[in-house]
Amino acid sequence: MATTEVERRRGQLAALSIAVVVIIVGVPLWWRTTETYRAWLPFSQITDLSKLQLHLSADVEVVFARGTLTPEQQKRVPLTQTQDEEHAVDENTVLRYTHEIKYRTATIMEEDALSKPTAAEADLSLHMLSESPCGSSVVYVIPEVSSLLPENVKVYIGQRRTAMLRMDAEMRAGKTVEQLLAVLKPQIKQVLQVMSFSHTDITAALSDRVRFNPGDQESMTHSMRAFTSSPGYEITFSLLNPDPKSHRLHWDIEGAVQTYIQPFLTKLSPVANFSVDSQMLHYAMLGVNPRYNNERGAYILHADSLAHVINPVEARLGSNAASSNPVLNFLLYVPNAQHSPIYIQDHKKMEVPSNAFHSPRWGGIMVYNVKNLYGPEPEFPVDIDINMAEVMGVFLTQLRLLVGMQSSPPPPGFSVAPCGSVGLADWELDRLMWSRSVENIATATTTITSLAQLLDQIGNIVINDNIAQQVSSAVTSVQLAVAELEAGNLGFALQYSKEAILASEKAFFDPSLLHLLYFPDDQKFAIYIPLFLPMCVPILLSLLKIASEVRQRYREKQAKKD
Repeated sequence: MATTEVERRRGQLAALSIAVVVIIVGVPLWWRTTETYRAWLPFSQITDLSKLQLHLSADVEVVFARGTLTPEQQKRVPLTQTQDEEHAVDENTVLRYTHEIKYRTATIMEEDALSKPTAAEADLSLHMLSESPCGSSVVYVIPEVSSLLPENVKVYIGQRRTAMLRMDAEMRAGKTVEQLLAVLKPQIKQVLQVMSFSHTDITAALSDRVRFNPGDQESMTHSMRAFTSSPGYEITFSLLNPDPKSHRLHWDIEGAVQTYIQPFLTKLSPVANFSVDSQMLHYAMLGVNPRYNNERGAYILHADSLAHVINPVEARLGSNAASSNPVLNFLLYVPNAQHSPIYIQDHKKMEVPSNAFHSPRWGGIMVYNVKNLYGPEPEFPVDIDINMAEVMGVFLTQLRLLVGMQSSPPPPGFSVAPCGSVGLADWELDRLMWSRSVENIATATTTITSLAQLLDQIGNIVINDNIAQQVSSAVTSVQLAVAELEAGNLGFALQYSKEAILASEKAFFDPSLLHLLYFPDDQKFAIYIPLFLPMCVPILLSLLKIASEVRQRYREKQAKKD
């Protein structure tokens, strides 16, 4: 009897020991080894970024030339003034614009530059005197009798960051400085709408974050035409020869790129990196058959059918699988001898002067007719030397539109200098940099916010240290970019915004985020129950038996006491 009691006591202690080991050691160890690792993320800072408040600041210098101010007015001209605007785009996006305007009179060397015979020469001379910082603007107010500008031109905008504004009778009528500046300020604001950032540009850059108003057609069209911001772009020039038996084509694409395209891309290097390649495709046909027009004596490609041209041609272009950057395609199509010449007509049935068209966020196609280059008795295949200056002029215009350059005409009375051989004015680059900085910040904040919401809703996604580092880096870069925009440091703002979008997208598309994303809880139970149930049932039954015996002994003791 004593031996049985000892054995039973030993069994109870063994069961209790196993239960204690399982509860104190086994369960915590299992929980620790099977839990999902989630590194710390700055959720509070990410929440603050969801409400985007951007403050864009730019410096403007207004220089009065000789003959625009009276001696009394020169004494009373203020040193600086500030123009502020604020726009609430939606409940989570607020935009504020600040122009810090500094007033001064022209120096002797600037007066000499303004005495040049033409505005273009004056603009070059002023640029040689001093170069304005990135993002800033200089407006020279010249007398009404100045011969720099034609009579019908009120404002001349040069290739750099300078503009010349002719003083009019209304400004001259202002006897005090306050009256003169009251008339001048709206005109300065109109100049800055062209040379610096504008609300239309900035709202277009926020197209991925906010919805456009139905009436804001200009912003919608611009945002849909240009490629979205990217750290790099691939540019491909393709020569399509549908009938090599008719034409033997020669094009100096390498020399043409170096002469016409590379200076433009070099100036755009602060915005993105560009790589250029070329190819020649034989027996590549258009996706549609142009119709022959008896009156014109040529084949006509109408605007309604242009949308069907791209897909069949695109299948022959190939793709660069080694790069994830967007590709800008520029195609030069030379019609065969049987279907030549081909002319493109717009929706008004007017021939397009360039004989080319572009597709938003894709590229452009130019039809190059060569039938007029045949001799009296041509022998096929005919050797054709393509005029690369004509072709690259068209492609450069399309490239400007696709990278985000505005194509809207200037206001009445404005004269804008040609872009020159580079194809891009300094103030145009500044406008693009303002837009790209805002677009990068908006895209990065949207990406980070979406990632934070995803990680917060699905608790079994692994958050590795490298993801946490990328998210923290993106948040820091966004904060620095916003601060630099407010300080007016456009170059630094663009650089930080590019770092933010790179870090945010690298974290969002990290493959490790998908490891446990589609592993529901019922599958976990299906795995763990066959492992733990055979072990837990004997332990639970032993514990229940021990508890029953303890209660029985307690009742017997109570009965003896009674």
